[in-house]
Amino acid sequence: MVAKNLSGRFKPAGYKWYLGLVVVLVLALGWAYPLLGFVVPLVMLTAMVTGVFRGRHFCGHHCPRGSFFDTWLALAGRRRAIPFWLRDLRWRLVLLIGTMSFMVWRLSANPTDPLHWGRVFWQMCVLTTVVGVPLGLYFRPRAWCAMCPMGTMQLALGGHRRRWHLDAERCVSCGACQKVCPLSLPVTAAKEAGHIGSPDCLKCGLCAQVCPRGAIQPPGSAV
Repeated sequence: MVAKNLSGRFKPAGYKWYLGLVVVLVLALGWAYPLLGFVVPLVMLTAMVTGVFRGRHFCGHHCPRGSFFDTWLALAGRRRAIPFWLRDLRWRLVLLIGTMSFMVWRLSANPTDPLHWGRVFWQMCVLTTVVGVPLGLYFRPRAWCAMCPMGTMQLALGGHRRRWHLDAERCVSCGACQKVCPLSLPVTAAKEAGHIGSPDCLKCGLCAQVCPRGAIQPPGSAV
């Protein structure tokens, strides 16, 4: 759960500070201790497995990088809307194929050395962080998550699972939910269908917390 502080921003759950610290430690120490890089494929595998059943729930609640953005980066990040092109599926597929192909190519340079693999995973973490941090500082902290290759894979595997309910009769389209959405998603675009339509929904629950009419509820609950 999250709470609102005096500045109007939302304070993430305390455990996210520790998950975010995992990213900091891997980035800071991975060059000297390459085996730390194996945190990267562990997170990737967990994201893919959970994505089959819960869509992007892992992104919103348990991803170390996402937690880093929600906590450490949010201290300085802005709240600009994320532009559509960052979420455009064509661009995301290019990024997914490109990053995975580059990683496999680098791993193949020394396929039997675990230290080499660890260094490659660490380098991938550094590379994507170098891109994600400026995006988060300019737009909003989770901007990288709008096009994250692992997020795209979770979307493809189960993005339409466990949708949050949206009561069209209660919703007055005030826009409060979209303002706080970490990915600037059009939360109410599919309200007539009775749920949040975007498969990119992180299931974080911020939209439900700010809804003045109580129109948004988690899966399994009555609206």
